[in-house]
Amino acid sequence: MPNSCTSPVVPTSSATSSSNKDCANPTAGTCLRLYSALLFQPWLVGPWVIAAIFQAPYLFFALATVLWWNSLVPHLNPFDAFYNRTLARSGGIRLGSAPPPRRFAQFLAGSFAMAIGISLLLGWRMAALILEGFFIAAIGALLFGGFCFGSFVFHLICGRASFAMRTLPWASGA
Repeated sequence: MPNSCTSPVVPTSSATSSSNKDCANPTAGTCLRLYSALLFQPWLVGPWVIAAIFQAPYLFFALATVLWWNSLVPHLNPFDAFYNRTLARSGGIRLGSAPPPRRFAQFLAGSFAMAIGISLLLGWRMAALILEGFFIAAIGALLFGGFCFGSFVFHLICGRASFAMRTLPWASGA
């Protein structure tokens, strides 16, 4: 498993939530628990995307709305709130507001969901299927490979290409 302490979901700025500071100065098991907590949302979004085999554009519009909400108002993220009210008690890690790389990843995922919904609404089935394939691949890379494509793109755009390259699953030290 990649080292979640160097993963792009961990912010590098000083304006981090208390749970993310735990990973900036890791103790035994802290990063693994935070990493597991951060994967709660993708574990919920993944089945939603797969369930969209019904090709209902409104499912994708709803998903896009929630994901964009999460990126615009991170302290009111319903996935994080649900996690904090249920699973955080047993895991000991509470999720705070998402740092910029995670917010960008949520925005990008929401954009994919919106593009899929629009493609379906316009009858562009092949375009929708291709976008769905990329979306499912990105979720799979995150859940099973520890690679967040959205955070990777965020760091590239922000001029931190060397950091972004270190987050690739095959990078040495990952």
